[in-house]
Amino acid sequence: MMDNGGGPSAAPGFAVVDRRAGRAPLAWLWLMPWFLGMVVLLWLGAQDYGVANQFALALVVLAVLAALRITGLAKLCRTFFIFAAAFLSWRYLSWRVADTLPDPGTLAFIPGVLLFAAEIYGILMLFLGVFVNIRPIDRATPPLPADPEHLPRVDVFVPTYNEDEALLETTLIAASRMRYPKEKLNVWLLDDGGTDQKQNDQDPRRAQAAISRNRSLQMLCARLGCHYLTRSFNEHAKAGNINAALGRTDGELILILDADHVPTEDLLERTVGHFGEDPKLFMVQSPHFFINPDPLERNLGTFSRMPSENEMFYQVGQRGLDSWNASFFCGSAAILRRTHLISIGGIQGTSITEDAETALELHARGLTSRYVARPMIAGLSPETFSSFIGQRSRWAQGMIQIMLLKNPLWKRGLSLAQRLSYLSSMVFWLFPIARMLFLITPLAYLFFGLQIYRASYQEFVAYGLAHLAASLILTNFLFGHVRWPFISELYEIAQSPFLVRAIGSVFLRPRAPTFKVTAKSETLERNFVSELARPLLLLLGLLSLAAIAGLWRWHAFPLERENIAIVLGWNLFNLLFVLGAIGVVHEHKQRRGMPRVPRTHEAEASLGGNSTRVRISDLSIGGAQLTLNQDAEIYRDLAHGNGGLIVELAGGTRTIPFEIRHAVVEDDLLVLGVRFDCQTEEQRADVVALCFGSSEAWVAFQAERQQPRTVLGGFAHFARLCIVKGTLGILAGLHQDRPAPSPAGHAGSQIILPQGARSDAPAR
Repeated sequence: MMDNGGGPSAAPGFAVVDRRAGRAPLAWLWLMPWFLGMVVLLWLGAQDYGVANQFALALVVLAVLAALRITGLAKLCRTFFIFAAAFLSWRYLSWRVADTLPDPGTLAFIPGVLLFAAEIYGILMLFLGVFVNIRPIDRATPPLPADPEHLPRVDVFVPTYNEDEALLETTLIAASRMRYPKEKLNVWLLDDGGTDQKQNDQDPRRAQAAISRNRSLQMLCARLGCHYLTRSFNEHAKAGNINAALGRTDGELILILDADHVPTEDLLERTVGHFGEDPKLFMVQSPHFFINPDPLERNLGTFSRMPSENEMFYQVGQRGLDSWNASFFCGSAAILRRTHLISIGGIQGTSITEDAETALELHARGLTSRYVARPMIAGLSPETFSSFIGQRSRWAQGMIQIMLLKNPLWKRGLSLAQRLSYLSSMVFWLFPIARMLFLITPLAYLFFGLQIYRASYQEFVAYGLAHLAASLILTNFLFGHVRWPFISELYEIAQSPFLVRAIGSVFLRPRAPTFKVTAKSETLERNFVSELARPLLLLLGLLSLAAIAGLWRWHAFPLERENIAIVLGWNLFNLLFVLGAIGVVHEHKQRRGMPRVPRTHEAEASLGGNSTRVRISDLSIGGAQLTLNQDAEIYRDLAHGNGGLIVELAGGTRTIPFEIRHAVVEDDLLVLGVRFDCQTEEQRADVVALCFGSSEAWVAFQAERQQPRTVLGGFAHFARLCIVKGTLGILAGLHQDRPAPSPAGHAGSQIILPQGARSDAPAR
């Protein structure tokens, strides 16, 4: 049953209150001064005031920005602060177009235009980012109906292809334990690894593996009280898997979880209520939170000290998109309304980023989405750099596919704000092209003396440095608590040599890319330099030669020293980034198949008939580290034995049995390494609840890392990180005399690269 606007009528008793009534006029009232301000900014920014006046203007604006940041007043005058910083960037762009491009017909023209195109891209992304994030919003949690009968039925879909059964068990247990009426909650394992097609494979070994998987997972689901579904053919990857399940289930809402995304107990409590407020709401998305470091965080040693890369998108970007009704589906940790999803034929499959494509189609129908910024799932990042690149290649290719095949600028049904928001998310993935141009184009001057950027030293300072300073201050203001200065650039440069090829293949053949699953829970037996290091090492060598050439030009052409100093400084900065990227590809061993949960917990332990307070750390599904006071005589000689961990969970006080594997004294404290020795399903569920049940733990962990850095402090940290880790990576490469072994656990997987490219790197 549909209402006039295309939304479903409420479930019996599930009152739907559309609180958006009357908002449109107010939204336009808010937008009018925003656009008028833009017009004034553009006109003033295009005027020529002369170099001296521009220098004075830049100093005044930068001083105002700095004063507002230091005093904390920037938050109170957020729009003014953003416009003031953007004004200097627009001044730079206007001057750049009018005065600095090389003459057509000269050898410098082509590299000069390529550099200018990269700068245009950077400024476009800056302005789109300003637009998207000018007023990010935080969603309050609507209350659920007091009567459970009035709650909608929820189906939980867990699509799987080749994931390990132990990983699936954890996710299914956590999904089943979410706080929601059991008669209204059904958990479905959607297995694409045990399909009829796979069970009848011509290779007897692969066929037997699929048969065994099918039987084993059916037994797992029966044991946990979940439902097992598979299908006849492996068509359209994850999108096809979910769509096949849509026709065989009937819940009004669908929670989609990746196989490694373990939900907290409060996920449904904090999201389902939104559907009662808006009949046109098709989705509530929540963040993806990762309990293990990605390869960059692990290899650079920043995981516990610095905000993770994804926090900029999930803690700021999606909230900004939400303010324009443009927050989009991220493939997991989202609840969708079945009727709206079915109205467009289910999950879309034109691109390999089926999630964003699905949201685009639903937004184009006039439907709405919401974003809840609280982390309520715990997932796994790729362990190896090659798997990381495979994942990012898929994201980049998929978003470019959507841009080419379903461009939001021409898509009917979207508002202007939604068009710009989606465009921002798609055009972002062109960063590898811009980054490579910024790295390479200065070489045209250092090697060949081609003046691709015509400006005096005074002009560059007045316009160029002012723009760079304003951009750094603005991005630090918008994202400083979730992204330290220069770290995003380091992530992008580490990916760029590989993603350029992947993106290029999409422009040549937009429908060619296919979906690949990303490897998780890999183990690395030793330290080694990734097989993907070669392009970065070549870049480092090229930039080093360019620095030598620049020093030669300094002595040979004394009249050009001002220009040489600018380009040499630029090249030195590029060298620093590439050196840091080499530190990223220096893989550090990772032998833990079960990732540790980044949280500590106070509890009691029963040992030898006595109870004592302990601090739980190094926690995983398999075991934990318990720290207690070693002064107690009963524990002084403790080395082996059994005990019980007494913890407070949602269901009350629980005891989890454990076996002591080792005991050591550290700083006058006794530290026990224990392995959980669960004998019942309830005890296993208690371990899952202890590790993953509380979203408060993820909120607290993120808050610990979200300590902002100033631009100067951030640069000092970034430079030290690049120099130390990059140097260690180079030294490791010099001493590496044999190829790195393939990580265990996912043999036969392939990294996503353009057709014709080859990689033996394991990926999922």
